[in-house]
Amino acid sequence: MEYGDIYLQAQRNKYDCLLFDLDDTLYPLSSGLANACRNNIEDYMVEKLGIEKNKIADLGNLLYKNYGTTMAGLRAIGYDFDYDEYHSFVHGRLPYENLKPDPVLRSLLLSLPIRKVIFTNADKVHAAKALSRLGLEDCFEGVICFETLNPNHKSTVSDDEDDIAFVRLTANTTTATTTTSSTEIFDIIGHFSQPNAGTALPKTPIVCKPSEAAIERALRIANINPQRTLFFDDSARNIQSGKRVGLHTVLVGTSQRIKGADFALESIHNMREALPELWEGDKKSEVGYAGQVAVETPVTA
Repeated sequence: MEYGDIYLQAQRNKYDCLLFDLDDTLYPLSSGLANACRNNIEDYMVEKLGIEKNKIADLGNLLYKNYGTTMAGLRAIGYDFDYDEYHSFVHGRLPYENLKPDPVLRSLLLSLPIRKVIFTNADKVHAAKALSRLGLEDCFEGVICFETLNPNHKSTVSDDEDDIAFVRLTANTTTATTTTSSTEIFDIIGHFSQPNAGTALPKTPIVCKPSEAAIERALRIANINPQRTLFFDDSARNIQSGKRVGLHTVLVGTSQRIKGADFALESIHNMREALPELWEGDKKSEVGYAGQVAVETPVTA
């Protein structure tokens, strides 16, 4: 071959970081934890907050749809509760025994020569339990979780990154609590029963996905460059928000790509087949130059 046709270059991996959601991403929805968590949330709303049982389904759906998590929505509309108590009630009774060690995924993760970080809306106790049950606790640099984005010493969210710690898996920090003086509950069900209601929805003090501000804050805290990061999540909303802030995105749990997803994986175990370039960093490659620009084609698996 002539020099004008090809040249050799050192190819650096396209990604500096892999950002993984935890629940229903690193383990399948069929584990039953998501369904158990939803039931526990509903029980908490009835038993601890005194919400009428016949309103739970509609209220839960509206809060999740408009605030990202039911917890964030409950705080927005005026319910006052201890964050630790909530997490203990909702996650403390989950069937963690359904999560089994995953040596295949562990091998895949450990073979990746790229920085790996967990980004979850859950609390750090749940994250540690789930990762331990899966046998993945030493596969990640750290965890961006509820406590990371919601400082433990304030009832409102801080804008000072010095107040927020990137949670290492071996860290032993206190968890978040909060109280407010609000006693009036915003009737979100009544609000949406009026198609042309002019009242704006109250804001939540809780920072969480799919908020773009939450994702941007997480990236700043962990010093992650979105343009060189691949974000794995099972939520279409989270994926779309991630794409809007500049992340490369992988929707997990389906092989059907949606708007905002660069890739789609039926299972996280399909990473090597769908994204072989993750294992190809620092290799020499021949790059053809024939007057045309190569187009990257998204992969589904």
